Amino acid sequence: QVQLVESGGGSVQAGGSLRLSCAASGATYNMGWFRQAPGKEREGVAGIYAGNTFYADSVKGRFTISKDNAKNTLYLQMNSLKPEDTAMYYCAAKYSFRGAWTDRESYPYWGQGTQVTVSS
Repeated sequence: QVQLVESGGGSVQAGGSLRLSCAASGATYNMGWFRQAPGKEREGVAGIYAGNTFYADSVKGRFTISKDNAKNTLYLQMNSLKPEDTAMYYCAAKYSFRGAWTDRESYPYWGQGTQVTVSS
């Protein structure tokens, strides 16, 4: 089974930038980034799904998702970070088009998560 490992998280001041990476053990098709803050549900942040990219309204214009198929690596470039972006960020992958890109239950493969903390 494919294994996913996230990296690149850390602490940054508001307005700063971070780039998250998700290294996969093999080729992947549809992938997404999710995040979960304490006491809140895990939500979709960005996805590469059915050949297109998607973003949550809260991150449009600030975050960019990309994928390097040769390196089996997914990236999330995060600019103009805000305190409300603070959360544990997870990488997810699936090989089918079942469910929407934001459907957590449709992704069978998940990474361990990487913490992002944005201070005021």
